[in-house]
Amino acid sequence: MDGKSLVIFLLIGLVAGWLASFIVGGGGLIRYLLTGVVGSFVGGWLASYFNISLGIGNALVEQILISTAGAIIVVLIARLLA
Repeated sequence: MDGKSLVIFLLIGLVAGWLASFIVGGGGLIRYLLTGVVGSFVGGWLASYFNISLGIGNALVEQILISTAGAIIVVLIARLLA
């Protein structure tokens, strides 16, 4: 992964983490980033495993939505375990 891809991945993670924290609560820039990055992996894996495509036509928006869904799942699981 080159530098540009890493920055884009982290920005998507940050946006997804912020959206997830906005929806289910929480806060803090570092928490947004961590939740979003982990959520990107979880959401991407789930979308791939269940062959889910949102059909939006904009890959960036679709990735943010899938990452946000993954981040919400991560936050809810973390709350259940805490």
